[in-house]
Amino acid sequence: MSRTIRIGTRDSELALWQANTVKEQLEALGHQTKIVPVKSTGDIVLDKPLYELGITGIFTKTLDIALLNDDIDIAVHSMKDVPTALPQGIVQAAVLKRANYLDILAYKGNEEFLGQREGIIATGSLRRKAQWLNRYPTHTVVDLRGNINSRLQKLTDNDWNGAIFAAAGLDRIALEPENTIGLTWMLPAPAQGAIMVVAKENDPEVIELCAALNHEETEICTRLEREFLRELEGGCTAPIGALAKIDEENKITLNGVLLTLDGSKKLEVSDSAPLGKHRDLGVDCAKNILNRGGRRLMNELHNMGTVPHVFSTKKLTDAQMKLFTPTIRTASEDFIKISPNRIPPSVLKQRHKNVIFTSKNAVESLLTNSSAKDLDFENIYCVGRKTRRLVQKRIGEVKHFENNANALANYLTDYLEGTEVTYFRGNLSLDEIPQILTGSNITVNQIEVYETKLSGQAIQDDVEGILFYSPSTVESYLKNNGTDKVAYCIGETTANEARKHFNVVHVAKIPTAESLIDLVNGNYA
Repeated sequence: MSRTIRIGTRDSELALWQANTVKEQLEALGHQTKIVPVKSTGDIVLDKPLYELGITGIFTKTLDIALLNDDIDIAVHSMKDVPTALPQGIVQAAVLKRANYLDILAYKGNEEFLGQREGIIATGSLRRKAQWLNRYPTHTVVDLRGNINSRLQKLTDNDWNGAIFAAAGLDRIALEPENTIGLTWMLPAPAQGAIMVVAKENDPEVIELCAALNHEETEICTRLEREFLRELEGGCTAPIGALAKIDEENKITLNGVLLTLDGSKKLEVSDSAPLGKHRDLGVDCAKNILNRGGRRLMNELHNMGTVPHVFSTKKLTDAQMKLFTPTIRTASEDFIKISPNRIPPSVLKQRHKNVIFTSKNAVESLLTNSSAKDLDFENIYCVGRKTRRLVQKRIGEVKHFENNANALANYLTDYLEGTEVTYFRGNLSLDEIPQILTGSNITVNQIEVYETKLSGQAIQDDVEGILFYSPSTVESYLKNNGTDKVAYCIGETTANEARKHFNVVHVAKIPTAESLIDLVNGNYA
């Protein structure tokens, strides 16, 4: 294979070790490779426990985006961090041979605290916390975040008796402290100790070469563990452990556990099947737990504590609503309504060399006045990926797009072919594009193809966060509501409007409703 395989990874020491392991194995097979480090939300947000960040895949989403954007060819993950449902377009390409799957306790002084009523243990994992409290109910468990080095340093600096780590992580970067105990009684996270390689579904060449790295026994065991997890509908928000093993007689045994957050309730399962007849073992074990009180326990987990309440100023689909973490209550309603304007046929029959669309609404409204085959556009410029996709599907090729109006206007001042452009817009669209272009002696012919009607409503007082999708949704919201909320914005243009009114404003990494929901999940406990 002549192309260089770009290996995406988090930039922590452990993640880089894992990526370099994949790199070495690929290069041993004769392939050229390159490491591409990417920082994740889980590495950036260190002031909340992992389970309070509220999303599965917190360490993988940034790499998923890089993979789908073709910035990397494969991504390397600690398999236990990977959501059980991979994003559309991404597939599991290989699972490397599993390392030590145990959790270990690093402790200070001596082990006497294990037999005493008082003890302080640190961990950022709900699963470890719940299992520890189930075994030592009078102990205190405190939160511990950061990379392995910083967590070990925090253990040294604080008056804790010990902290819990994954044995594989300490082994891989040779950082195991002098005083440790293997927690053989604690069930690990599903797929703990395994490394997963993912690739794009439409890249069969890369998928085929990664297959040579796959360790079949590890793949079988981790698949059962992850199916157990998925059937329980758990993730970072539920204390779930699972471990599958294949014995010398080719029999597979799966042990699983589900606990309450405080460890006071525990449901366990253990079942076996011969290799070849094991396909449903993970699901069957999960159903066993669910039928013995697991459903009630999961409902308790979802309903415990203060439940944040967020409101979307755009009506969300059922599929989008399901993307929110179960512990977040959500409501949605359209705060703006779009009415297409009638455009004189003479205007649309003219040849427009350069045209601009900044929203899907403009595209859809224009097409209520004319069919695509009657439009004579030479160069089409857009704001936003969704607008671009709609234009390319309904009208024709897009010459260039940017994620916000400001960036597009600045691009056009340098690269526009000619000195005139037609801007199809709504009545409330911002004036950034006309201002910037006219300031560079470019004539902007503005055509209002739709009218935005503000239709906001008063929302409940207990709503804490508002999802905004355009400056117009901000304006509509403010007609009946105050600014004592957190604003979650789909892009910078919307965020700039929100910053005029709200003290706390967050912006999605990519301008999609799904990315905005990820943002909410990542910022709410």
